[in-house]
Amino acid sequence: MAYDLEEQEQLAELKAWWQKYGNFILTVITLVLLAFAAYNGWQWYQRNQAVHAAGVYAELERAIGGRDADKTKTLVAALTDKYGSTSYATMGALQAARQLADAGDAAKAREYLQWVIDRSSLSELQLIARVRLAGLLLDQKQYDDALKVLAVEAPLHATAIADRRGDIYVAQNKIEEARAAYTEALAKADAQHPLRQLIQLKLDALPAAGS
Repeated sequence: MAYDLEEQEQLAELKAWWQKYGNFILTVITLVLLAFAAYNGWQWYQRNQAVHAAGVYAELERAIGGRDADKTKTLVAALTDKYGSTSYATMGALQAARQLADAGDAAKAREYLQWVIDRSSLSELQLIARVRLAGLLLDQKQYDDALKVLAVEAPLHATAIADRRGDIYVAQNKIEEARAAYTEALAKADAQHPLRQLIQLKLDALPAAGS
């Protein structure tokens, strides 16, 4: 069917508009589709990583329960190397660090705790790792390094950090610094805090000021 004059003019305008903007529109559509595909691909990848990491973590828990140090190390290496972006890697490294520290392998325990501090995206667990690492360094009499590990602002773990700092000062025989740290820890602990009674005992056990 032949177009009338008005339709022909509209068609001509549409063609001219498409010639001017068509390539740009196609590029935008292509970019949107690619971004959508990339987002879906990333979501699938993350889910796939989490599923595999969960399986490795379950094996790790069994190895830790069985006190199998060699298998524990192998599985932590798998978690941190292949699935480091998952929460399972962080939790696995923390669990393994505790088991290996108890078994006398402080060097490996320190390595795992440092990995959590440096690589984990879970700030809560990073702070737990800092407190534990400071404890290991305290046991090894590396007091300055232990204090550096605790030199962070952490309102949610302020009690545990101040308490650990007090322990380090006691080991250095810096009684007034220890008193200040334990007092700070108590001030930041609510009445139900699990460390409160122990911190009070430590504070009460310090020599009196000037003695």
